[in-house]
Amino acid sequence: MPRKRPAPAPAPDEIDDEPASIQSTAYQRFESQVTLRQISYYLSGEIVEPHHYSEMFYALRTAGENDVIFLHLNTPGGDFDTGLQIINNLLATRARVVTILEARAYSMGALLFLVGDELIVHDNCQLMFHNYTSALIGKGNEQQAQVFAIGKWFEKVMQNICKPFLTPDELARILRGEDIWMESDEIRRRLSRIAQSEKLLGAKGKATRKALPPG
Repeated sequence: MPRKRPAPAPAPDEIDDEPASIQSTAYQRFESQVTLRQISYYLSGEIVEPHHYSEMFYALRTAGENDVIFLHLNTPGGDFDTGLQIINNLLATRARVVTILEARAYSMGALLFLVGDELIVHDNCQLMFHNYTSALIGKGNEQQAQVFAIGKWFEKVMQNICKPFLTPDELARILRGEDIWMESDEIRRRLSRIAQSEKLLGAKGKATRKALPPG
């Protein structure tokens, strides 16, 4: 009598296709690759006429939200108009801006430092804030009008950029002609205070400002 052959084992997909079906709909993996650019600029001297910074302006204007711009500062300040154009481009860029105080940032350099999304302070550094310097030409009435207009403009710029890092009293003292100096430890204390206030208020921005040394 011929031996009865065992029935063939069912194929794996014939046993029970429900678990595989559930798994395929419950978990799926997708992958994408994002291009990240890091661009570093070093302002290591006096801020001069605007046309010297055209490449920087273009890079800031065309940067994407995945890019990071590092601005390393060691400057005595300089041309106010150029500094404002740099600031406006830093504020307008879609990139994350990291300003790094590496030695000193005086005058317009101090304002540039404050507009970063992330602020990094090395040891043994200084900031200095003071009133603007200008030279006037023209008839007396024209000079008076110019002094008034520039004074109001400068006051508004200082209010927009330096508060709350500087107190209202300090801003008033600067407008009266006093210089405000501070070193690394004091800078970090102020940045930490601002970060804590923003955290308590639930303030939202492009990034949280850091008061920590590099590294």
